[in-house]
Amino acid sequence: MAGFGNGSRAHPRSRGRMGSRWGSPLFERSRELGGGPDRATLGIVGLVCAIAGFFVLGIVLGPVAVICGWLGMGRSWAGSRPVPALVALVLGAIDTLLALVWVAGAAGPGGGLF
Repeated sequence: MAGFGNGSRAHPRSRGRMGSRWGSPLFERSRELGGGPDRATLGIVGLVCAIAGFFVLGIVLGPVAVICGWLGMGRSWAGSRPVPALVALVLGAIDTLLALVWVAGAAGPGGGLF
């Protein structure tokens, strides 16, 4: 009878049941590439956030686009840079700057920029 903790295996995630990621080719490749989400996907997500930020919630989506663009570029300025990640970084910075100017203008005596 196998009750709580009285199983036939010493550990529930032993090599026999779950398999081992350690030493597998996919694990080694993910360590070489930095792991995590794909850089191209982060660049595209950042680009979508930057474009959407021009229309709604620029104060939130702008920094998200900057972060996704930076991570999509591999957290460095050196080497080859994917175009969507670089565009996301630049548009996100512009989007954030415009949102901050709009918030500062709305807080003033005129009640807005226009």
